[in-house]
Amino acid sequence: MTRAMLRFLDWFDRRTSGIGLVIGAMFVAGSLTPSLIPRSPEIQGILAGFCFAAGYGVAVLAEALWRYLHLPRLTTRQARVVVPALGAVALGVVTVFLVRSAEWQNDIRAAMTMPPAEGVAPLVVAAWGTGVAAVLLVTFKLLVALGRYASRRIAQVLPPRQARVLGIALTALLAYQVASGVLVRGVVRSIDRSAQALDDLVPADQVAPRQPWQTGGPASYVAWQGLGREGREFINRTPSPQAISDVTGQPARQPLRVYVGLNAAATLSARAELAVRELERAGGFDRATLVVAMPTGTGWMDPAAVETLEHLHHGDVATVALQYSYLQSWISLLVQPEHAAEAGRALFGAVHRRWQQLPEATRPRLYLYGLSLGAHSSQQSLRLHEMLDQPIDGALWVGSPFVSPLWQTLTAERDPGSPAWLPRLTTGEVVRFTDGHQGLQEGAPWGDVRIVFLQYGSDPIVFFRPDIAVRKPDWMKPPRAPEVSDELRWYPIITELQLAFDMAIALDVPLGHGHRYAYVDHIGPWLAVTDPPGWTPQRLDALRAHFRHRQATQGDPEST
Repeated sequence: MTRAMLRFLDWFDRRTSGIGLVIGAMFVAGSLTPSLIPRSPEIQGILAGFCFAAGYGVAVLAEALWRYLHLPRLTTRQARVVVPALGAVALGVVTVFLVRSAEWQNDIRAAMTMPPAEGVAPLVVAAWGTGVAAVLLVTFKLLVALGRYASRRIAQVLPPRQARVLGIALTALLAYQVASGVLVRGVVRSIDRSAQALDDLVPADQVAPRQPWQTGGPASYVAWQGLGREGREFINRTPSPQAISDVTGQPARQPLRVYVGLNAAATLSARAELAVRELERAGGFDRATLVVAMPTGTGWMDPAAVETLEHLHHGDVATVALQYSYLQSWISLLVQPEHAAEAGRALFGAVHRRWQQLPEATRPRLYLYGLSLGAHSSQQSLRLHEMLDQPIDGALWVGSPFVSPLWQTLTAERDPGSPAWLPRLTTGEVVRFTDGHQGLQEGAPWGDVRIVFLQYGSDPIVFFRPDIAVRKPDWMKPPRAPEVSDELRWYPIITELQLAFDMAIALDVPLGHGHRYAYVDHIGPWLAVTDPPGWTPQRLDALRAHFRHRQATQGDPEST
């Protein structure tokens, strides 16, 4: 080992906070407790490493503030006794929590009908956690060293206290710029380019449609290449009238689907107008039900929502959608949420203007739909004057992200006593919330406009909050959602990191949990919103049985 390495290790040891290590270890213990989504040992280990770094950083900042205020401190002799004793306690707590972590994760898995995890999970967690924590700790200490160096240089021209503040500020600014500008933006750009290349690729087995009413077909205004990967899949999966009749036992029309991809036109307004022209060409304004749908971040349209509606209305449905991103929803949500809102407004505005021009007695009933970030963009597309003048007939918004202002307002203004994960709003004449099993039958009869929010209590994309680091969220208060563990506890900072990781793995669960919404859970909301006639309890049971069988045998892509 070289002398430089020995000097570095000596410096590292002298500059390491004993209290920081203790608090970091306690943060690790807290990270091992359950949250909303079951975590693999590898993900749990990475989370533990980040939590250690957060705890260490909090302790170091607290120590610095303590010294700055000249508050009483332990003597060297006292510190040599107290810090190791606290460290032993923290190590014991971490060990106990590490042993129990597999049990906690399996409890969540059981609630989501997932098989229990087996193997040497605690050892894997410890290995990953130690590695990530070491990398973050070294990075943190190097930043501290850089701050000290900058302060010393600035102190040559400024008073020491001012130099110290300025040095810390410059180091923090540099770290932020590197992390957000170089790392985050660089990674996002790389993902975006890769996703765009995949979006443009047309597999050999993905053949362009031949029917004149199909988007991308021979008479379409939208080229097959202009639909994008998810758009082509959406159009190709359109069920035939016979397929719908085989399930419902009733005559059916051909449902219409219109989709415009990101590369179909140069500007957002041009793509929205192209969608309206294509919708009119295909005969979408002649259907009884017209849905303006916003896809997820990748452009994916959930068949669980679209196909259930098409079956409930015997194919007499037209759905128009517009792609606004190549990125998964949780990434788009963090780096470019304005793109979704702008796209939602452009599409709805274009469709609504043309819809208003049609005779009121014969025009289709108009609905909005969105999943995930698409739900956010769909909600943002509405304007108050439009709802007062020419209102829509209703909306179904699924898995609304926590950033959605309308969702935030309605949840905050819910009736006293109703849980945050299943709010009730006065009489429920206009807006109701459901988890797919309850909430739709409560309150007075529906009014003219019907809006339903479908959300699972275990969906972190819905229930993450930026202030959860310092404030316990209402959805954690009893009664909790059925799939939320009773062992879930709120810890400052730790819980926010847990839910941030949960958002990234919210699709790694079976349909019907997390951010994956099941076919059968869309049937009740669509019934409530669109009120299709002629559906008896027996026929609805048969329809649910069909989609349960389809879900069990075919599964569904995880594309949000």
